Amino acid sequence: MNVVAVASVTLIVKGFGFYKEIVVASSFGLSELLDTFLIASLVPGFIYQVFLGAFKSVFIPNYISEQKSDRPIGSFQSTSFMVTIGTTIFFMVLAYLFTNTFLELFFPNHTEAYYALIKTQFFYLLPCILFWGLSSLLSGLLNIHNEFKYSTIYPVFTSIIILILLFFFKDVFQEKVLAVAMLLGSIVEFLFLAIVAKSKNIIKLNKPDFKAEGTIFMFKQLPAKVSSGFLTGLIPITDKYFAAQLVVGSIAAINYALKIPAFFTAIVVLALSRVLLPHFSKLITENKEEASNQLRKVLKFVFISLVFFIIPIILFSDSIVAFIFERNQFTSEDTLLVSKLQVILLIGAPFYICDNIIVQYLTSLNKNAFMAYVSFGSMTLNIILDFIFMKLYGVYGIVLCTTTIYIIRSLVLFSYANKQKKI
Repeated sequence: MNVVAVASVTLIVKGFGFYKEIVVASSFGLSELLDTFLIASLVPGFIYQVFLGAFKSVFIPNYISEQKSDRPIGSFQSTSFMVTIGTTIFFMVLAYLFTNTFLELFFPNHTEAYYALIKTQFFYLLPCILFWGLSSLLSGLLNIHNEFKYSTIYPVFTSIIILILLFFFKDVFQEKVLAVAMLLGSIVEFLFLAIVAKSKNIIKLNKPDFKAEGTIFMFKQLPAKVSSGFLTGLIPITDKYFAAQLVVGSIAAINYALKIPAFFTAIVVLALSRVLLPHFSKLITENKEEASNQLRKVLKFVFISLVFFIIPIILFSDSIVAFIFERNQFTSEDTLLVSKLQVILLIGAPFYICDNIIVQYLTSLNKNAFMAYVSFGSMTLNIILDFIFMKLYGVYGIVLCTTTIYIIRSLVLFSYANKQKKI
């Protein structure tokens, strides 16, 4: 019931998000401005996914374990908030100092105007990291307390604000419009979650204790989870690095090719991950064998359902892309390119979703070290295949590499998870 409820709310959120992408496509097409915005958002998004997302994943199972102890939960909360704030500030400063080095290393041989456009947008996106981090922790607390509808609905505010600025204030903010909208959206999201968590009496701050047993164990798990997130987060950056070596618009083409697969995968992934991580964390403390049995049942049902769902989208890929995106700056040639890239990504979608389900299960078991090794292997293989496939197939090779990584990674994780029942 919780999965269905979260999926329903996520459908609304992603519906707004998808409409927002249609408006962005109509406004900018495969333009330099959109390319530079995507590059500017790489580092903030990377920091959120790697460090803040990893902390949330470790936080949930250990918070549930801490609830079963006789220690004050408010102390654990306060410690977690302090770690989040300290980490975000540290990485904001680090990102600011190394912006030029990052651009010169990963995106060389562009004009000064191109780099200036990236930096202008980047400085507006940088503060988002703090608000994303706090929102991530608050949404984790809401998930633990089964307040899934609130922890799922909050991203809709960013989509709404982007639409408002594009419709009414595009001429005011000009090239900064997308970045400013992202910043305003992150602030509104945080305020919404803070108000909800406070009204539900979920926030119970107390004197932080960095030496508590639960806190120490969480910190021990964090390096492996961060390493896993770091290496996994390098994969899209690597893809964009290779795409930047091709013609202008290649990054935007991959971005649009991801939109439709990401629309339905995000619904499934968010619905399952928000519910399954706390669910598995609670179940494993009571019946580890039952948790393993449920994992296999969920994987079987999800994979078969997705295959039947994806086949029609693949068959009508051209028509779907044309209907959704082809207008104004987005041409029929753009449609042909994006639809072919989309088909390749759709093939890997079932494996990507099953990969995410297994990750929730292994995170509940605190098997973060193994996932770090898998992520290292995935990142290394991604670099090798990106280089080879790009030489052979151009931009198509980059998304072919992504699909290949999804398939291999999910099979490795499933094999390992299947063995945990016997341990």
